[in-house]
Amino acid sequence: MALAVKAQNTNRKGNGKVKAKKTSQEIQATEPVSPPAHGVIYSQRLNFCPFTAPPLKAYASILGSERTERLQRAAERLKGRRVLELNATAQGGGVAEMLYSSVPFQNNLGVETEWKVISGNEKFFECTKGLHNLLQGMKGTFTQDMERAYYSTIADCACSDIIDRDSDIIMVNDPQPLGLARHLKKQGKTWLWRCHIDIEEAPMDANPGLWDFMSNWIKPYDAAIFSAAHYVVTRWPLPSFIIPPFIDPLSEKNRELSQSEIDQVLTKYEIDARIPIIAQIGRFDPWKGLDRTIAAFRHVRKEQKCQLILAGGMASDDPEGARILDQLYEDTKNDEDVHILHLSLDNRLENWGEVNALQRSASVIMQPSTREGFGLVITEALWKAKPVIAANVGAIPLQIRDGDTGYFYETPQKTALRVINLLRNRKAAEAFGKRAKEYVGEHFLLPDRIADYLMTMDMAMNGDGHRTMPSDSIISFHPWFKMSKRRK
Repeated sequence: MALAVKAQNTNRKGNGKVKAKKTSQEIQATEPVSPPAHGVIYSQRLNFCPFTAPPLKAYASILGSERTERLQRAAERLKGRRVLELNATAQGGGVAEMLYSSVPFQNNLGVETEWKVISGNEKFFECTKGLHNLLQGMKGTFTQDMERAYYSTIADCACSDIIDRDSDIIMVNDPQPLGLARHLKKQGKTWLWRCHIDIEEAPMDANPGLWDFMSNWIKPYDAAIFSAAHYVVTRWPLPSFIIPPFIDPLSEKNRELSQSEIDQVLTKYEIDARIPIIAQIGRFDPWKGLDRTIAAFRHVRKEQKCQLILAGGMASDDPEGARILDQLYEDTKNDEDVHILHLSLDNRLENWGEVNALQRSASVIMQPSTREGFGLVITEALWKAKPVIAANVGAIPLQIRDGDTGYFYETPQKTALRVINLLRNRKAAEAFGKRAKEYVGEHFLLPDRIADYLMTMDMAMNGDGHRTMPSDSIISFHPWFKMSKRRK
């Protein structure tokens, strides 16, 4: 029997799992708690702080004094200000993952920061997933029914005391809560929209209803933040900032693991550590190129003994995940040495620890997405010094320098040759990994990017010095270069 089928039965029925022993930190951080009302995920004001981040001094050996002092200066300018982070889910996806680290970390720096999630029904999240897909270039039309579903939920959220205090800065993440500013913005308060997705102007130009919808809701904002220069929507009349996403190198997902910790996870999922592992880990999503990874693996498997792990979870604001997972089970049911792992999100730290172990056990990491806002799973793998093969789309080229920190996916056959070479040439794979980890350490770690966010908040509130920022300003906190290929 193929291991894919065994994994399918194990994960759906919950039978046969080897339970990993929890650490005291995991037990403390994941005990059932009753959050306050109005979608609160973290609030010092309400004495609801169910998770923590290490203090700044814990990062000193990674940052050095110059980068540490830059962050401290930025935090000092915002002391006494109150920040509210809004998004659509606390489970699954890169936005929630960053907030689990950044919110307590900013509080450690003396910048009072709360985190809340909006509520919505299935129809609303079907609508916002469709909106997400359209913004990333999927063909289709933004319909009046979608607009009505969106407006109805946003109006309900605006009436539900989602903002129950005078926050100075409101950071709204992605399209789901975008419409709240039109309902709730008060004079003298700064609202910033943080776009994490692979957005571009062409799909909006081709879809007038989509353009009108987005342009209408973005108007009240004081500035927008994008992950890369080519995502900036130049015709929106508001200042734009460019800040790439980040990982927390000390989180459960990225900390160093002992071999026994890694082996425990492999044993749980019946994975033979003696066989080289190709892995793709992340959300089950139609944009992630999972079919490309499977096709490349099948070519590799003809020449080299290896196994494939496709592991991920479901974001609560993504209704497509279950369908994609079912399709994976069906597509790989006759493949030997394929493990389809649906990782539970019930215990966040356990999930992160398992992802960490699976990434560290892999010989090659794949992420051949067809669209990708950034790809934090790539960042995680690079930080773990793993060779990565990813697609030349979105902001992935900010991380992958082809032939230096990784490879770009081409065809299944060409990619298979790359994988085989990496599996057979350990020294080459280790050299890739070493360069990759250094690159992530320079550009995509939590403390540096939080300094960027704090400086952005300060500039959006106070202008550039004592001047008001022009509406066509674009300020980049990352080296700005033109992509050699924007789209294929």
